[in-house]
Amino acid sequence: MGDTQKSPTISTANQRIAAKAADDSGQGSEDANREGAPLLVGESSLVRIKMLAESDPNLVFTSVAHRIDVYLLKKSFRQLRKSKSAGVDKITAKQYAKNLDENLYNLHQRLRRGQYVATPVKRIWIDKEGGKKRPIGIPALEDKIVQRAVSTILNIIYDVNFFDFSHAFRKGHSQHKALHELRDLCRKLNIGWIVSADIEGLFDNIDHKLLRECIKRRVNDGGILRLIGKWLNAGVMEEGTLSYPGKGVPQGGVISPVLSNIFLHYVLDDWFVGQVLPRMRGKCFIIRWADDFIIGCEIESDAKRIMTALPKRFKEYELALHAEKTAIIDFRRPPSTVKGKGKGTFNFLGFTFYWSKSRRGYWVIKKKTAAKGLSRCMKRLWQWCRENRHEPIKEQYRALCSKLRGYYQYFGVRSNYKPLEVVFEFTEKAWRYWLSRRSHKGGISVAKFEKIRASFPLPKPRIVHNI
Repeated sequence: MGDTQKSPTISTANQRIAAKAADDSGQGSEDANREGAPLLVGESSLVRIKMLAESDPNLVFTSVAHRIDVYLLKKSFRQLRKSKSAGVDKITAKQYAKNLDENLYNLHQRLRRGQYVATPVKRIWIDKEGGKKRPIGIPALEDKIVQRAVSTILNIIYDVNFFDFSHAFRKGHSQHKALHELRDLCRKLNIGWIVSADIEGLFDNIDHKLLRECIKRRVNDGGILRLIGKWLNAGVMEEGTLSYPGKGVPQGGVISPVLSNIFLHYVLDDWFVGQVLPRMRGKCFIIRWADDFIIGCEIESDAKRIMTALPKRFKEYELALHAEKTAIIDFRRPPSTVKGKGKGTFNFLGFTFYWSKSRRGYWVIKKKTAAKGLSRCMKRLWQWCRENRHEPIKEQYRALCSKLRGYYQYFGVRSNYKPLEVVFEFTEKAWRYWLSRRSHKGGISVAKFEKIRASFPLPKPRIVHNI
C-alpha cells in the first residue's frame, strides 16, 4: 500500500477509534455481551479494537497503546506461566503477586509517563538434536506482563489478516489441527510433490528495520512501536556479560511468537497466496506452524519453480533456507502393485508422514513419531531416571506418569500406537535399571520390581487424537 493510500485510511481509523472510545471510564457499563451482562472497562476496549479490525482488514491503527490499562496488565499477568525461572531482575511471579495491584498500578504509571525501561533478556541454552544447543531468552517479569498485553492487542488486530493455514500461537488453532489439515489436503488435492523447507535461525535473524516496516502496515502506533523497539534493543545477559545482537527476537520471549507470525505473514504467507498460487499449473497448498512450513504441489514442475523462488524471496528479507534440510520430496501415491510402504517421506511437527496400506488394502497417508524425536525422548527419560533415582519411589512415579501422559497427549494419534508402546516399555526398563542402582549393596530383584509395578502402575499407551 503506497503513502497516497495510507493517509485517508489512517485518518479514518483515528476518527472511528475516537468516536468509539471517548471515555473508557464512562462507557464500560454501556457495552454488553450476547448474554446481556455488562463488559468490564478494559474488556470493552479490546472488543472495540476487534470490531474495527474485523470491519476493515486494511485499516491502519495509529492509537492503541493507551489501551494498555491496569485491567489488561492484570489479565496478562494471570495468563503468564508461573514458572520459578526468573529473568535478570530475579523477581518471580509469586513474589510479584504479593502486592499485585500496587505493582501493576506503578507499572501502568511508568508506561503512561514513558518511564518504562526494558530489562536485558537472560539467556540460557537447551539441548538440541545432534548435540547442538538452542538459546532461550527469559525476560524480566514486568517485561513479560507488558509483552503479553501488547501481544494480545496485536493478535486481535492481525488475526483477521492471518491466513487459515497459519496455525501457530493463534486461538482456535493447534499443532494437531495443522497435522490433520496437512494430511487431508494431500489426499484431496492429489498432491504428489512436497517442498520441505527449513529457515536458518528465524528468531535470531529477523531484521529489526524490516520487522518494523511489516508491523506499520497494520499498526502504525508510535507507543506500540517504541515498546517493541525497547524489547528488541534491550540486550542479552549471558553469564554476567551484556551484549546487543542488533537483530533477531529472543526465543522464549512472550512477544516473539506474534512478531515472528507478523513477519512471516508478509515474507511467506501473503507472497504465496498473492504471487505464487496464481502462477501454478496444478493444485498447491501451504501449511505453516511458526517457522516450520510444508508446501504441497500436484505436479513436479510447480514444486521446482517454488524451490527456485523461495531462497530469493527469503534473501529479500535477510533470511536464508537451510541447504541440507530443504528439498523436494516425491510423495506420489505408490502403484497398487507395490507392497509395504511408499518411498517418499517427510517430517512435520515431530511426525513422519508416509504412504502405507490400510487393512482393506488401500493406500493411505499415515504418520508416526519421527525417529530423531523418539530417540531424544528416550534419552531424556533415561537421564531423568538416572538423576532422580534417589528420590522417593512415590515421587518418581508421579513424575514419570506426568511425562508419559504428556507424551501420549501429543503423539497419541492413529497409526502411531507402536512408538507409544516403545516409549512405555523403555520407561519401565530405565526405571528398573536405575532403581537397582540406588545402592552399591545390590540391585532390585525382578520380583521386587514387579511389586513396585503392581503398586505404582505406569499409564498404558492410548490413542488420544482419533483423526
